[in-house]
Amino acid sequence: MAQLTALISVSDKTGIVEFAQALHALNVRLLSTGGTAKLLADAGLPVTEVAEHTGFPEMLDGRVKTLHPKIHGGLLARRDLPEHMQSLADHGIATIDILAVNLYPFEATVAKPGCTLEDAIENIDIGGPAMVRSAAKNWKDVTVLTDAGQYAGVLAELKAQGKTSDKTRFACSVAAFNRIAQYDAAISNYLSARQDDGSLAEYPAQLNASYVKVQDLRYGENSHQTAALYRDLNPAPGSLVTGRQLQGKELSYNNIADADAAWECVKSFDAPACVIIKHANPCGVAVAASAAEAYAKAFQTDPTSAFGGIIAFNREVDAAAAQAVSKQFVEVLMAPAFSAEALEIFKAKVNVRLLQIALPAGGATPWQQGRNAQDLKRVGSGLLVQTADNHFLQKSELKVVTTLQPSAQQLDDLMFAWTVAQYVKSNAIVFCGGGMTLGVGAGQMSRIDSARIASIKAENAGLSLKGSAVASDAFFPFRDGLDVLADAGASCVIQPGGSMRDEEVIAAANERGIAMVFTGVRHFRH
Repeated sequence: MAQLTALISVSDKTGIVEFAQALHALNVRLLSTGGTAKLLADAGLPVTEVAEHTGFPEMLDGRVKTLHPKIHGGLLARRDLPEHMQSLADHGIATIDILAVNLYPFEATVAKPGCTLEDAIENIDIGGPAMVRSAAKNWKDVTVLTDAGQYAGVLAELKAQGKTSDKTRFACSVAAFNRIAQYDAAISNYLSARQDDGSLAEYPAQLNASYVKVQDLRYGENSHQTAALYRDLNPAPGSLVTGRQLQGKELSYNNIADADAAWECVKSFDAPACVIIKHANPCGVAVAASAAEAYAKAFQTDPTSAFGGIIAFNREVDAAAAQAVSKQFVEVLMAPAFSAEALEIFKAKVNVRLLQIALPAGGATPWQQGRNAQDLKRVGSGLLVQTADNHFLQKSELKVVTTLQPSAQQLDDLMFAWTVAQYVKSNAIVFCGGGMTLGVGAGQMSRIDSARIASIKAENAGLSLKGSAVASDAFFPFRDGLDVLADAGASCVIQPGGSMRDEEVIAAANERGIAMVFTGVRHFRH
C-alpha cells in the first residue's frame, strides 16, 4: 500500500501532537503549516512545511499559504479517474489523503468585549475552509477532520485496516460541511449586524441559525404531523436538551414542549419546588421544605388536571417524593437527581419517562442561567424574534398603589404568584397562598373569564381563596376583573398597571379593602 500523506493545519492544537505521533507511527507522511509545523517539529516529528511542499512561500502575513494547486490538486483529485491521476503526475502533485484542519477562532474573537472590526476580519479563515471544502467534496478518497473528537476513531480504523471506511469518510465530510456552514453563518451574522458607527445591531440584517438534530420524534402535536428535536450548537447548562433520560418511553413532541415549560418554571424558585404542567400551563405549583411536601401542595391545586401531567422538581426526588408521585398517572418526571430508592420505585412504572437535568449554577440570578437569550416563532414565510422574557422581579421594584399596605407575608405570596403567572398562557390569573397555587385561569380571551375560571377551579379542588394573593400577567382594563377577585376572597393583587383606567381599578381595590402593587412590567405568554 502506498504511503499516505496527512496535511495538518490547526488553530486549536488540542490533541494534535499525539494525533501526529500516532500517524507517524503508522508511516503517514506529515505536511503542516506555520505554528503547527513548528509544534510538531519541536515534538521530534519529521514534518514538511507546506511552503517547501508547494515551492511557494507563505505571503501576505500568512493570508496565502495553502491556496495552491499542489494542495488543492492533491485533495481534489479522484483516484478512480486515470485522467486525474495523470494530471497530477504531469504537474508533480502528490495526493493528500488525510486533512486535519480547524479554523481561525472567529466566533471566540467576536464574543470578546471590545472586539474591533479589524480583529474580526483578521480572524476570518480563508485557506482553512477552502481546504476543508476540497477534502470534503472528495470524501471517497480523503478523510477530513475538523474536530479533535474525531482523531481517536480515525486512528483506530487506520491501525486496524490501513485506511478509513467509506462510512467514516462520508460522516467526516458531512461534519466538515456542517462546520463550514456554521462558520460562515457566524461571519454573516456578525458583519450584517455591524452599523455605520461601529456598534452591533441587536438583530442582524440576515439571521443565520444553526441547530443539531437530537432525534426524530414519532409525530408532532398531532399524529398526522412529523417532528424532530434540535438543539443549539452550544446548549446552555441547565437547559432541557442537556438532560438525560433514565427510563421510560420515547419523548413525544408534546412531552418535550410541556417538559420545557415545567423545567423553566421550576428553575425560577430557590426553595424546594414542584411544578405540574398540563397542556403547556401550570396546573399546580408549590414551594415547601421538601420535594414530597412541595408535590403534595402542588397536586392539591387541580388533581383532575394533574392526571397525565408533566412534573418537575428543583431538588432530588427521594423515596418519599417518588412514593407520592407514583400514585398518579404521570407522563414525564424531571429533577436534578433521583435517589437510588426513587429509581427502584419507578422501575415498576416502566412507561414513566424520567429525565435528569443538572440545575444551572452562577450568574446574577440563578434561575436566569440556562435560559434562551431569544425566543423564535414561525409565521407565514417569516420568523418573529424577540429577547426572551427573563425579567426577574425584585421586591424593590414594586409600587404600592392602594391605601392598604401589603404585609410581609402578602408580599411573599404576591411574588410567588407573579413568578407562576409568568409561565401561564395569557390572559393569566393566578390565586396563591401559603407557597402554593390555589386556582389558575389560563389562555382566555377575556381577563375576567380567566379570573372566574381560576375561582371555579379552586372551588372544585376544595380550596378556600379567602385571604389569597392574586397575580395578573397584564393590567386590568376595567374594575370588573378586580371585583371578581375580591368576591372570591382575594386580599391582595399584583399586576403591571399601565391601563388608562388604573385609577378606576385602584379605587375599586381601596373600596374592597384589597392591597394592590404594580410591577411596571407585564408577562404576556402567547
